[in-house]
Amino acid sequence: MRLKEGLIIDSCVCAGYSSIPAQFLAKNGRINGLDRIAAMATFVRVVESGSLSAAARAIPSSLTSVSRQIAGLEELYGTQLLIRTTRRLTPTDDGRLFYDRAKSILGELKEVELSLSSRRGKPAGRLRVSAPTLIGRLLIAPLLAEFLRRHPALSVDLMLVDRVVDMVEEDIHVALRVGHLPDSQLVARKLADLTMIVCAAPDYLQRRGVPRNPGDLSKHDCLVFSDAPGAGEWRFKANGGKDCRIRVSARLWINSLDALVLAAENGAGIVRVPSWQVATEIAAGRLQRILAAHERDATPVHLVFPPSRLTSPKTRIFADYLVDQWATSRPFADHPRT
Repeated sequence: MRLKEGLIIDSCVCAGYSSIPAQFLAKNGRINGLDRIAAMATFVRVVESGSLSAAARAIPSSLTSVSRQIAGLEELYGTQLLIRTTRRLTPTDDGRLFYDRAKSILGELKEVELSLSSRRGKPAGRLRVSAPTLIGRLLIAPLLAEFLRRHPALSVDLMLVDRVVDMVEEDIHVALRVGHLPDSQLVARKLADLTMIVCAAPDYLQRRGVPRNPGDLSKHDCLVFSDAPGAGEWRFKANGGKDCRIRVSARLWINSLDALVLAAENGAGIVRVPSWQVATEIAAGRLQRILAAHERDATPVHLVFPPSRLTSPKTRIFADYLVDQWATSRPFADHPRT
């Protein structure tokens, strides 16, 4: 089987987990004039674009060629793959199944392509990385200039979002996750531990009093990070070492940890944030740490990868670089930022 250079895989955003059935690939040459690999890539692009014309512009190709490829796939498999309306194309049940499998297969082919190219030279291409906004801005972004200098054939697309991304759907090569990981197919590499602490401005504590146990928070104004799951509940270690959940009295909800810390410094209330984020403010006396005896054990920080991306040279190089840099700087230690 001969692949058209760059067109077949790069004509769509593709990623996946599943292995490629050998018997499937063995049949994927031209059948009745239809290049099935190219047609799969076109079909994926059509589904993601929502129209034949948008897919044709993105590939790029002619509208006639795209229409012919979709019709060829439907004839080949003997089933309707798309429902056509005047405004949008929607996959049928069979079309959704074909889309999922085609995207997975194209992703595997792309990984094979990258692995083979790495044997001939230095790692190259685009690396898509996802991280929480604050960690990405303060602890990852400053390291990228040196990483790019060391690897001039690589480019990095850093996506900063405070949610768990779907690594397959959003074509992410490596993601940074904070917290205990649920069971999944993802492969994890631990980077560090961080501690969540509770603090407030000294003037607020002077006005409202210092809480002595987690239950006292019901009498205080709490500042809550709205993008966190279960944001209105804070977890502590109760007497005896057992975990407990406290539903706090939230006066202010913000989806930015930076903004929450600033609000706490200005006396708006009590905030719960990673210790490293407020180490400078605590050292300067702008914030005061409270309820330290009730803090939970440290939370792990991991890099996660889809199994199919783990062997990618550019993924390994980035992971190794980040581990080495953080081993030296210890960014989650409770020391003031410089």
